[in-house]
Amino acid sequence: MSKKQKTYTAEFKVEAIKLIEANQGNVSETARQLGISMQTLSNWNNKAKTGTLAGTKQYSPDLNALLEENKKLKQQLKTAEMEREFPKKGSSILCERKSVRYAYMKQQRHLFPISFMARLLHVSVSRFYDWLKRGMNKRLVQRNQQTILVKIAHEETKQSYGYIRLTKHLQAQGIKISTYDAVRQIKKLNQLYCKRHKRFKRTTKSDHNRAIYANLLEQQFSMTKPNLAWSSDITYIWTAEGWLYLAAVKDLYTKQVVGYSLNERMTAQLVCNALTMAIRNQKPTKGLIIHSDRGSQYCSHEYRKILEKCDFQGSMSKRGDCYDNAPIESFWGILKNELVHHCNYKTRDEAKADITKYIVLFYNQRRIQKSLDFKTPNQIAENFYRLAA
Repeated sequence: MSKKQKTYTAEFKVEAIKLIEANQGNVSETARQLGISMQTLSNWNNKAKTGTLAGTKQYSPDLNALLEENKKLKQQLKTAEMEREFPKKGSSILCERKSVRYAYMKQQRHLFPISFMARLLHVSVSRFYDWLKRGMNKRLVQRNQQTILVKIAHEETKQSYGYIRLTKHLQAQGIKISTYDAVRQIKKLNQLYCKRHKRFKRTTKSDHNRAIYANLLEQQFSMTKPNLAWSSDITYIWTAEGWLYLAAVKDLYTKQVVGYSLNERMTAQLVCNALTMAIRNQKPTKGLIIHSDRGSQYCSHEYRKILEKCDFQGSMSKRGDCYDNAPIESFWGILKNELVHHCNYKTRDEAKADITKYIVLFYNQRRIQKSLDFKTPNQIAENFYRLAA
């Protein structure tokens, strides 16, 4: 049972104000003496000071009446303005059934008072709140929660997943979304679009007379285990300081980027550094096929020396055929589409840090791929070595 609110007469309030004056304006001490809350006594004191507390020496009946009249006029003006504005928004709703009017009231309640809208739309306030309570059923609550989770996942995956991969990503995190259609609808209703692909230039310069390797892969990219074949290439990224070149090495089984190198110059050392990182990380055995295009960096003495030292097999695409090196070309498309084309790098160091973070923390570690049965490259590698142990 709720506690009954205590009321005080006008005379009591006047005497309380006199006691404050006797206590030299000490409101807290006066409230303690009278056994009432300090907030209540402060309210009375403020009214006395402004001349609106009846019975006090500062009280002015004319001023109080004027303030009350001013308050009523303001309220009437506000109501008139709302009545003039509301028909523009809700005139057509009057012809709809009550559930539609309730839904409109819910939509507009941050702009107009509920009681005001109920009067103009000829519905009951209590019925509106009953409808509101019934409307928040379990299914609607679940969809609201799923919408938030889909939005978060959309940003976590760098706005790059379609509804199928996004559903798999959420399910992998233990989130119960049973159908692709639910995620597809949420993405559509909330305009969660994937980043668009943009074209980028190739960097291959095969106009040279250096020795080349034969094409050992012939577009056969399916492998049975890691470190049987790698694919390598160079691309470049624009920054305000000038071009930044990226060489990468990709394993054809795990789809991991196992080595990479970034430099402001596109030299043989760039591809050698990427290959050296891959060798250090993966420790492959002899016979590994390393496929690339016919770029001069891959025909350099330094590059060939590494292959010969490790007893690896070099392999090169046919002239002008990008499909021969499709795995690494696919990675360039993903990198540019999901990251580079949406950034304006001021410095090369900024681009290096961002691209390194993307490769190591997102692409290898978190980005699921349909061709990997919606697993990440790192998961494929971990699963293989766990089963092989």
